[in-house]
Amino acid sequence: MFSRIMVANRGEIALRIIRACREMGIETVAVCSKADKNARYLSQADIRVCIGPAEADGSYLNIPSIISAAEITDIEAIHPGYGFLSEVGHFAEVCESSNIVFIGPKAETLMKLGNKTEARKLAIESKVPVVPGSESVIKSQQEALDIAHKIGYPVIIKASAGGGGRGMRVAHNDISLVNSLAVAQREAEAAFKDPSIYIEKYVENTRHVEVQIFGDNYGNIIHLGERDCTLQRRHQKIIEESPSPGISERLREEICKSAIKIARAVNYKNAGTVEFLVDKEGNYYFIEVNTRLQVEHPVTEMVTGIDLVKQQIKVAYGERLNLKQKKVQMQGVSIECRIYAEDPYNGFRPQPGKITAYNAPGGRGVRVDSHVHAGYEVSPYYDSLISKLIVYQKTREDAIACMKRALREYTIEGIKTTIPLNLELISHPQFATGNINTNFVEGLLSRG
Repeated sequence: MFSRIMVANRGEIALRIIRACREMGIETVAVCSKADKNARYLSQADIRVCIGPAEADGSYLNIPSIISAAEITDIEAIHPGYGFLSEVGHFAEVCESSNIVFIGPKAETLMKLGNKTEARKLAIESKVPVVPGSESVIKSQQEALDIAHKIGYPVIIKASAGGGGRGMRVAHNDISLVNSLAVAQREAEAAFKDPSIYIEKYVENTRHVEVQIFGDNYGNIIHLGERDCTLQRRHQKIIEESPSPGISERLREEICKSAIKIARAVNYKNAGTVEFLVDKEGNYYFIEVNTRLQVEHPVTEMVTGIDLVKQQIKVAYGERLNLKQKKVQMQGVSIECRIYAEDPYNGFRPQPGKITAYNAPGGRGVRVDSHVHAGYEVSPYYDSLISKLIVYQKTREDAIACMKRALREYTIEGIKTTIPLNLELISHPQFATGNINTNFVEGLLSRG
């Protein structure tokens, strides 16, 4: 097994990986920016290295600085977490050329699946349903208009690279399409250094369902069930759960089989997630592959009993998956609420500042993944996710009741958070019945 691993990330996911390594007897090197250098969670690592200024471009996205820190500290592998460099093929290539194991898929896989138009082609070749749309990146305004007229409005413009809802715009007519094209391209360029976009039919009233996949270096590929990520704002997830309450057993089986098809087409290695849309008629469509650990991975861990981070490390080291598909058992129900430092009732405005009081919930079936505490300064430089609240119970009814209790118990003062919105959503009668779609949150907020 590896003796020392670098964690090339920050916040709660950095702490999550450090803890897993400690339990495995692996030393850790934590990198940090100047903004994070006094963060309490860094004390859990064996070594810490400041790699640059507060801005992500100069630190967490700075490949030369990270590799230099890796060479100085004599690490064997790098875990990128999620976000930042986790899906950057060039970073994986640099790691490989420096004789450092990248804990994730191979560089060529990252590059192939990281481009959504290429991933879409792969899905078509694998006979997995896709949403009607452009076959490649859009090269002109006229081409965009022609495609929109062919498939019909509304359409959605998407960045070919990256994710997280950036570079995405919905258009309902020619005027909004023309205006949205330029905006989406600018967002894509700013976020991913790649302005290329493509167009799909915007399927309304859908559920967002994703499948956790895992592969090793010996051709073994399995799935670990699905997660429902339908509750979103601005195309970013708020609440996730497993299993999905909105699909049948037949559809669950079909979606999971399709995810495996795509994974096998690229001989997928390590952890990944294949994402789908499901319409109200029960048709499903491939969206993309996230070639990394997901923010919402804890719900899969809770219903399967499998530690995904430890599995990532073992597979990267060269071990075979010790899991067979028939042996993977999904039991009970898990729900995760993402807690953002944002004001949900004021356009989700970020809320940087000092947390003056902090009290995390506990009790049977409650898990909190967070790095913050009383006195912690929420930085304006990074993503506003500060905590994940996860519950596990035998039934969905019990899981909802447990989550309501835990949210009411969760105290974060000094800044506004999304806890009140999470409680409102969890308590909503439509959530209880599972009668929701990806527009539910925005519709609820627009009604006041």
